[in-house]
Amino acid sequence: MQRREFITRFGSATFVPLLWPLTTQAQQMNIITAPGATLKRTRTKTLEIAYEDSGPEAGAPVVLMHGFPYDPRCFDEVVPRLVAAGCRTITPYIRGYGPTRFLSADTPRSGQQAAMGKDIIDLMDVLNIPSATMGGFDWGGRGVSVAAALWPERVRAVVLGNGYSVQDIAGNANPRPPAQEHRSWYQFYFHTERGRAGLAANRKEFCKLLWQLWSPNFKFDDARYDRTAISFENPDFVDIVIHSYRHRFGYMPGDPELEPFEQRLAKLPPIKAPAIVLSGTGSGLSGPAPAASQARFFTGSVQHRSIPTVGHGIPQEAPGPFADALLELIKAQPNGQKAE
Repeated sequence: MQRREFITRFGSATFVPLLWPLTTQAQQMNIITAPGATLKRTRTKTLEIAYEDSGPEAGAPVVLMHGFPYDPRCFDEVVPRLVAAGCRTITPYIRGYGPTRFLSADTPRSGQQAAMGKDIIDLMDVLNIPSATMGGFDWGGRGVSVAAALWPERVRAVVLGNGYSVQDIAGNANPRPPAQEHRSWYQFYFHTERGRAGLAANRKEFCKLLWQLWSPNFKFDDARYDRTAISFENPDFVDIVIHSYRHRFGYMPGDPELEPFEQRLAKLPPIKAPAIVLSGTGSGLSGPAPAASQARFFTGSVQHRSIPTVGHGIPQEAPGPFADALLELIKAQPNGQKAE
């Protein structure tokens, strides 16, 4: 049953949890967790978030955020390194992916940047995590950037794939150089109804093509890709993706409840937490984040590091450098939250 039909039949004011037990969700989707991880779920105001919890509960908390089109599997070789150093890792399935579900049919299926950051903070609230070190790339890096910029007291340090990525929605109206516009072809495709239909009909093939284009030096087999692609079968995946790419260009309104956060983000607030920016020189989507142009977005210490031949999916292509950067920041923290 489509959501509009559901609301018409049962009334838009009805609260309806779109859920089934997590074990059933995982089994039906053939979800595979990281070695040693426990698949859990918890409810925020908006979502039932599925997340993988690894390491000692008292360990230094690290929140790892995946992007589009990925899922927690991109951190499978990062998590064991962090756990071995005494950290606790929290790796959620972001909204629209895997077993994560909205609690109500009426909640806008928003993929906007404020939603990505607010979901992190909401998850930390229900898990009673006052502050954490965070790592992310793509949409996950944007969520981490948003969380660090708007809730600096909750973010101890950050590792970002390709740097600060809070969207300048007003500035996105200006065309970029032709070569970069060419790399962003999929975003413009998603602005059309043909693009929505194409993603819905061919989500697995479409996202695999993006992996190949964005990480031309990353040799992955079908089995590895399939472990992630199952997360794209989430019933909200297409709506979330389409909204994300339309909202960032100003072609679709956002969730009204998130508008106050978007207004603050429009000012491109800086990140105060210590940061390490990792960029792959082999990315087919974008070049290394230029330190000079990013300097104004960091008021704390920031290091920029390039990783030769690595593409867009930094944590799954270079798990060692990604984990090392997180541990370096954790060990430098002064108030005792250190990995042993």
